[in-house]
Amino acid sequence: MSADTVTIMSHNWAFAAFLLGACGLVAFMLGVSSLLGGKAWGRSKNEPFESGMLPTGSARLRLSVKFYLVAMLFVIFDVEALFLFAWATAVRESGWVGLIGAGVFIVILFAGLIYEASVGALDWAPAARRKRRMRLKP
Repeated sequence: MSADTVTIMSHNWAFAAFLLGACGLVAFMLGVSSLLGGKAWGRSKNEPFESGMLPTGSARLRLSVKFYLVAMLFVIFDVEALFLFAWATAVRESGWVGLIGAGVFIVILFAGLIYEASVGALDWAPAARRKRRMRLKP
């Protein structure tokens, strides 16, 4: 066996031992929790418990679609901020071409944000309140 084969085999054995240990730890934790965990069932056991306060109403709330829209926009802009962070770590290697590319990227992001604001995707106010506010403006 060559030295490269030995290092590859040792790396693979170490990875297999890690996977076996991780799976064993998960199985151990699940097994111990099922053996030692409480088995009593009742109406009070199935109710949500929040800091010692009794629940009022159902835990299943209907949320507006606007909530999910804003959440998706947050995730999108958060991922784009990650791209800018990665660019910032390599700004010296990318040179002027990278700076121009990042500038174009930021301009496109800003145009998308302006479009979303103009369409009303970021407006949480109900339509009646929005109309009333528009009438109050001179």
